[in-house]
Amino acid sequence: MTVRAGTTVILRCEVLRPSGVVQWVKDGLLLGPQQSLPGFPRYSLLGDPKRGQYYLQIEKTELEDDAPYECQVGQSESSRAIISHTAWINVQIPPSKPYFELETTEPWVAGKSYTVTCIAPDAKPEAVITLFKGRSPNTVSTHFPPQNPVIQGLDREGLVKRGTTLKLFCVSQGGNPLATLHWTKNGEVISTSWEVDTESRRAISHLTLQVKPQDNQAELCCESVNQVTPVPLSNTFIPITMTLTLVLGEEVTLCCYTSSSNPPVHIRWWLGFRELNTTVVSGDHGGKTTMSNLTHVVSREENGLPLTCETFNKGTRFSKSQSNNLIVFYPPQKVWIEAPPPGLPLRSGTIIRLICFSIGGSPKGTLNWYKDEKALSDYPKQVPSDKGVSKELVVRLQPSDNMATYRCNATNKAKMVLNASVKLMVQFPAVSVTIIAKQKELRRGQNLSLECLSGSSNPQANISWSLGSTRLKGVDLPPKNTTFGGISVRSTLSLPLSSQHHGQRITCQAYSSLLSEGVNTFYKLNVLYPPEFIPDHPQKIQVVEDDTAILPLLVSANPDDVSCSWLYRKEELHKEMDPRYHFTESTAFEIWNVTRRDTGVYTVNCTNEVGSDNTTITLDVQYAPSVKMEKDPVYVDVGETADLFCVADANPIINTEMFSWKWLGEMEEMGEQSQDEATGQLTIQGATRAHAGRYQCTADNNIEPPASVSVQLVVRFKPELQKGAQWNKVASRGDGTRTAEVVCQGEGIPRLHFSWAKNGVPIDFIHPRYQEKTVREGSLHTSTVTVVNVSAALDYAVFTCTARNTLGEDTLNIQLLSTNQPDPPSEFRLVSFTHASATLEWIPGFDGGLEQRFRVRYRWADSVSFLYVDVFPPRANIFIVTGLSPATTYNFSVNALNSMGESGYADNNSVLTITTEGQSRASSQHDFWVQARRGTMVGH
Repeated sequence: MTVRAGTTVILRCEVLRPSGVVQWVKDGLLLGPQQSLPGFPRYSLLGDPKRGQYYLQIEKTELEDDAPYECQVGQSESSRAIISHTAWINVQIPPSKPYFELETTEPWVAGKSYTVTCIAPDAKPEAVITLFKGRSPNTVSTHFPPQNPVIQGLDREGLVKRGTTLKLFCVSQGGNPLATLHWTKNGEVISTSWEVDTESRRAISHLTLQVKPQDNQAELCCESVNQVTPVPLSNTFIPITMTLTLVLGEEVTLCCYTSSSNPPVHIRWWLGFRELNTTVVSGDHGGKTTMSNLTHVVSREENGLPLTCETFNKGTRFSKSQSNNLIVFYPPQKVWIEAPPPGLPLRSGTIIRLICFSIGGSPKGTLNWYKDEKALSDYPKQVPSDKGVSKELVVRLQPSDNMATYRCNATNKAKMVLNASVKLMVQFPAVSVTIIAKQKELRRGQNLSLECLSGSSNPQANISWSLGSTRLKGVDLPPKNTTFGGISVRSTLSLPLSSQHHGQRITCQAYSSLLSEGVNTFYKLNVLYPPEFIPDHPQKIQVVEDDTAILPLLVSANPDDVSCSWLYRKEELHKEMDPRYHFTESTAFEIWNVTRRDTGVYTVNCTNEVGSDNTTITLDVQYAPSVKMEKDPVYVDVGETADLFCVADANPIINTEMFSWKWLGEMEEMGEQSQDEATGQLTIQGATRAHAGRYQCTADNNIEPPASVSVQLVVRFKPELQKGAQWNKVASRGDGTRTAEVVCQGEGIPRLHFSWAKNGVPIDFIHPRYQEKTVREGSLHTSTVTVVNVSAALDYAVFTCTARNTLGEDTLNIQLLSTNQPDPPSEFRLVSFTHASATLEWIPGFDGGLEQRFRVRYRWADSVSFLYVDVFPPRANIFIVTGLSPATTYNFSVNALNSMGESGYADNNSVLTITTEGQSRASSQHDFWVQARRGTMVGH
């Protein structure tokens, strides 16, 4: 961050849920967590720590603040320490007032080299120094010689007449110090007086001289000199007398006279080679003086011819003559202007060249330009040629040039003016566009009246109105002739004002389709209107419970000094009502840690000096679901339809896939799931006993955490008693010393009720030798009849167990008999096999009233006899026979044994034939053959 020294800078650090101490570090130095930092009076901490805001403010920044800064959060029990990225403050200091150091304090002499050093102190970054000549307040005194002197006060030819007073002045421009001046004539000093003008930096010397004949061809010289002038500077003038300057057609009288002579001289006049008539007058001055007068009318052809006065003394035969060229002034012969063709339209801004030509004249003419009788001076000098002169006038056409007359005058010393002129036709867009408003104050709902006035244009412009990119329809008024030969047009506009017009610009354009050019101006609308909420102002705000709800306030008004108040359930809200309420500078309303009880409609009223307006915002607080079961447990009969209902309290309610069901068991297919608003339903068609158990309902509306509840499904079914060899026989010794337990076990819901009979006669359990006990574990019921002192004569019988509930009954006959050898096993089968083993399984038969065990018998084709393997553990009904040979066919059998003997082999002495795998066959493939006495079954 780059800042200027003396300004205030704020470094912002925001931490989400800080648990440690937050403080700033400057160049490795901890500044501390206090709001006012000790030792740093210009440093302070700003921001709201509750919102994780830790802002470092540095006031009146200085060079010592130029350093790296970091925001650090100290380690706490729940989080580690964190450090922000480094923020650099680059303090820039403007340079102090620069000053010069000079090599010498003595005045400088022009032509020599000197060193000037400019120093700009106390700058960061380094100052860029630019030297300007003539713009610095520091002045260096430099000695340099003056310019060559200039003699002024003479005509162009330098001719003067005898007897006239010649006034000359010598000017020497510049020089430091200013020059001293003096005059010399033929090398002799005749004047040493001069004066200086320090403002115009020049020296001036005046010389007044009475011209005498002996001054003809005399050399006048003005010299200037100062301390550093290597040699005096001079300007020389040689005056010539008897200058003859005449105007065409002018009658001139000339006089030629001699000094005293004896005898008198004879005078003759010659113009070129032509002798002129003269008159002679003599006088006596100790000799004879002679004077001749000549009156002559000059013509153009005599220009440049020598006019000679010739004298001859017959006595001395001495002659003398003096000649001067005759200069005849006559006006130029012709003047014309080279310009664009008359009537050709010219475009404003175009550069044209007007060239004025003049031929003839003596001297050649002097050309001057005029625009509408006003002299023009800002143009180049005229250019001479063999026959005349020309002067070019370059004009960038402006509206004022339309129908303007440009005139060129040609004059010379003949004092006759010749001229030529041209009139221009210039096309130009409107020189100005002005919008005039009739109302001083604009309000919403008013009709705005504007008038647009275009300045002069040629050709006539068309006025159009626009508001932004929208074209508006105005009313055109009659045009008027105006300045520069152009036309002014007007148009009025009426516009109903709304708040959307505030700050917009209405543009008026005066456009010329012929020129494809327009000029425009705009009128900015300042429309007063009461507070208005933007059209897309949020009508509903959704927020998750425990977050911060921000109810925005998007309102515009003019003037923008607006006050707003919030209402909830017709009660105005204030910060003091609830510490969770916060009103920001933008008058937005915030509710921290929002709860579902804050849900509802909030009204905001806003007012300014023009009026008021209000709007409503619905706050929708969303929260994670909570669920409960409509019934628990749920009962259903076998084969009927079970409906489980799960009711959620959540916001939002997702119409699909909000509820999910899980059976807390092993069944994959549960039933059909559906949803109706906030209720989830699981429907199980044709309920079976396998569907019984606990089901879990989970509601998830995408707001964490999802909620779950479980329900018990109870499937009611009629009694089903355990049956088979293990259940339909009970053995006990009948010598009166033993106790036998006749067990009847079954399942059923609702609860089972048991009744017993012996050989068809109901048993009266009042009898001391018969006792009955029923135990219930869920749907499993066990009824046990204990027979005390079993008697073979009285108790060896068939006991009938009947189980009943509301859905039906089931019956089992159990025979109580004497202890004996066990019954053979049944359903002997192969489970799996490899090349060296076979896994076998069977169902045990009745154990004969004693503890039984099992034995497997097997043989193969080349065996001498059967091999026998005792099953371990003894009561197991699945066994792995190992040590077999690959690709060998075996015959297996199994029987049961107890202390009183052994049973026959399973399944009526059937043989289970198995061929083991070869070692090269994959263990995942099984080929086996099962062979019984009554047939053979082959499987793959």
